[in-house]
Amino acid sequence: MGLFFKDYESSGSGIAKNAPKKKGFALFCDIFFRKFWNIIGLNMLYFLFFIPLVLAFAVMSFIKDSTIATALIILCLAVFAIFIGPATAGLTKVMRKFVLEKHSFITRDFFDGFKENFKKALIVGILDVIVALSAFAAYNVYPGLAVLYDTKVFYVPMVLTLSLALTVVIMNFYIYLMMVATDLSFKELIKNSFALTFVGMKINLVTFVIYAFILISMLALLIGSPVLFMILMPFIPAAILWFVVCFNSYPVIQKYVINPYYTNMGKINPELLDDTDDEVEQIFEDMGGKEKPIEKRKKGKGRHIS
Repeated sequence: MGLFFKDYESSGSGIAKNAPKKKGFALFCDIFFRKFWNIIGLNMLYFLFFIPLVLAFAVMSFIKDSTIATALIILCLAVFAIFIGPATAGLTKVMRKFVLEKHSFITRDFFDGFKENFKKALIVGILDVIVALSAFAAYNVYPGLAVLYDTKVFYVPMVLTLSLALTVVIMNFYIYLMMVATDLSFKELIKNSFALTFVGMKINLVTFVIYAFILISMLALLIGSPVLFMILMPFIPAAILWFVVCFNSYPVIQKYVINPYYTNMGKINPELLDDTDDEVEQIFEDMGGKEKPIEKRKKGKGRHIS
């Protein structure tokens, strides 16, 4: 009823400073809807780095000369492979701050993450493109060979290639987050992300199901309505998808990578502490949750001073 009959003459007791923090899905929704327009803006920024891939598809559709088309497609894919990794690192740097509920200067943090992690992210991005192309080729080539030679043995390399691609996808849930949050070497990033692929199996499965659902939905949209697909791509779904990944995967990194590091030094991970310092003298006390509710004034007869 408050939607239609708003009461501006009374108030509650406010929100207590030490009120229980939201967790799980409630926290996800709280952060997601507070940061929704920032996430959309991030998607628009991130989409700029997909333009070479879009151009590659355009070349396949509109240029008939196979030699020229092949050269342009290779060029577009090379540009995409070079920049998509660092761009994902920039996106991850901002998303990690969202998940930790810390302030972010979005554009500056994005490009800081881009530059600070360029070398490592470049290698990861190129490997991701190679694995994606290999999986695509395996899915399209091996079944045909199996039919041509009338043997199912060709399904074995196809399954192995697709299994490798799946493992790499899940490793990506962790490698970029550790890249922007730690000073681990490239070798350690690969080793830890591979280990967390299996250690965090339960949450990885949840994340992958959501990940796959979003991708399949966009693929269905591409097939059913290419124009609508192109209209939506600059706004969704990459940043939304990556927010889900960061929200689900970063606690796993904290538990198995970051927290043990601080525990070995006899310290507490500062990411788990509040930003406020209880030892600092406070001039004013936060009265949220303690204020006496203001009751609505009763209407009655009487003289009004104008």
